Amino acid sequence: MGKGAALSDGVAKKIVLSYAYVLLWIFLSFTVIVYNKFILDRKLYDWPFPISLTMLHMAFCSSLAFLLVRVARVVDLPAAPLSRRVYLTSVLPIGALYALSLCSSNSAYIYLSVSFIQMLKALMPVAVYAIGILFNKDPYRPSTMANMLSISIGVAIAAYGEAKFDSRGVFLQLMAVAFEATRLVLIQILLTSKGINLNPITSLYYIAPTCLIFLSIPWIFVEFPVLRAKSNLRFDFAVFGSNSLCAFALNLAVFLLVGKTSALTMNVAGVVKDWLLIAFSWSVIKDTVTAVNLAGYGLAFVGVAYYNHSKLQDLKAREAQKKAQQGDGERRMPLREGEVAGDGDGLGKKKGDDARA
Repeated sequence: MGKGAALSDGVAKKIVLSYAYVLLWIFLSFTVIVYNKFILDRKLYDWPFPISLTMLHMAFCSSLAFLLVRVARVVDLPAAPLSRRVYLTSVLPIGALYALSLCSSNSAYIYLSVSFIQMLKALMPVAVYAIGILFNKDPYRPSTMANMLSISIGVAIAAYGEAKFDSRGVFLQLMAVAFEATRLVLIQILLTSKGINLNPITSLYYIAPTCLIFLSIPWIFVEFPVLRAKSNLRFDFAVFGSNSLCAFALNLAVFLLVGKTSALTMNVAGVVKDWLLIAFSWSVIKDTVTAVNLAGYGLAFVGVAYYNHSKLQDLKAREAQKKAQQGDGERRMPLREGEVAGDGDGLGKKKGDDARA
């Protein structure tokens, strides 16, 4: 009785912690998105410099990641250090894509509402699947492609019903989705396939400095001249410091959520977060959300939910197959001392039988 109670307590604790990690990630992701919108929007804080904001995030994350890895040693680096060749051929391309993804995504907040951006982000599974096929990482399946088509149609309907449609913002957000999807696929091809598994902190340790360098190139030509020309420009350390801290905390939350649950759990939680952001954008920020918007996103939402369900079923099937293989291995018990294998007719002989014959 006591053992069963202890077991149920342990299960209950694990469930409570899992929900806590999910809620923490949703809260921080929600906060970073709304905070970025607040800073970049010309009608709110009016600091429309997305490259500069992303560079601040990367500089802050690089510094804290260095402290956690090298000074505090809270997180361990991979057992085998990354060689120069791996860094140049794997980390640099991923860092460049990360810079392009973040910069494009933050730039979209200048032109589009938070709610519409979340609707466009529903295209992420479509982009990941298409790029996975392009790189021969995922097999082509007609059923999956039909599901991807339904998501795309839903997003197209949502875009058609958008009250404040801006082609520049849509282009930037679609580019952000494409860059991020390519980055996720390349992580599997260039790092995971080589046995290099990086958690969010070690990823920041390696990739954030690279991302910062790549961002500095367009920043020098695009935003730096404008910033230098502004005589009334002020840098609010409280606003930008807390914003950067939230961005870093979000990466820690990803580490906890994926490490203690799964990446699939984060995808499902992301769907909940998107609906919350749409509701917040409509009720608090007073963004216009039309019935056509909701109908289109509803269709895309069903497609994304089905995609997550299919991934869950595939995961369960692989786990069942793995357990079956382990069971087969356990049934093939090793021979006891004093026995030899049979000669094919199911009969074996003990050591010494030949000597006694």
